Amino acid sequence: VQLQASGGGLVQAGGSLSVSCAASGSTFSINVIGWYRQAPGKRRELVATISSGGRTNYADSVKGRFTISRDNAGNTVYLQMNSLKPEDTAIYYCNAKDWTPKNYWGQGTQVTVSS
Repeated sequence: VQLQASGGGLVQAGGSLSVSCAASGSTFSINVIGWYRQAPGKRRELVATISSGGRTNYADSVKGRFTISRDNAGNTVYLQMNSLKPEDTAIYYCNAKDWTPKNYWGQGTQVTVSS
């Protein structure tokens, strides 16, 4: 499985951004796909995931502000981020887990929220 992330950028606090992740390769094996983030000096943390059955999971810190979705084929996942805060600043990484579960990671994309 290969993951290609896109989107992100710089936005003022309160603004919105979106990131997307396109999966290729053995996408039929993906069970869960989503986003993690890592801020400078901090551990990588879960942001949001969506399962093959459509079940979503969000970090408490982003509930009500971020929305994860996927296209019908399930090969592209989107993260819409609203009401962004400076503490959302991080490198966002796309992640996919297959049924074993094995982890796959995409390259990171920078999200910067200015105060």
